[in-house]
Amino acid sequence: MNKYQLLFIIDNDIEDEAKDAIIDKFSNLVAELGGTVGMLDKWGTRKYAYPINFKNEGYYVLMQFEAAPGVPAEIDRQMRINDNIVRQLITKLA
Repeated sequence: MNKYQLLFIIDNDIEDEAKDAIIDKFSNLVAELGGTVGMLDKWGTRKYAYPINFKNEGYYVLMQFEAAPGVPAEIDRQMRINDNIVRQLITKLA
């Protein structure tokens, strides 16, 4: 099991319940794939450094989890499919 950190940005135009549902979806996905979520930090709405899709703000979420080496690829794939995820970055922690 490796430790990973996932930072993702949710579209700020959707409702708060939908944002929580997306966060729960990916937390549950880690668990379904045999991993464990260690920390989940909702940073909230932040301004972008530059406009993305003609928008200036997004909802940032930081998650740390432990999982098998193949799990981050599946999480990344699922996030790319989701239209409400603006950006995502998964890094392996030392």
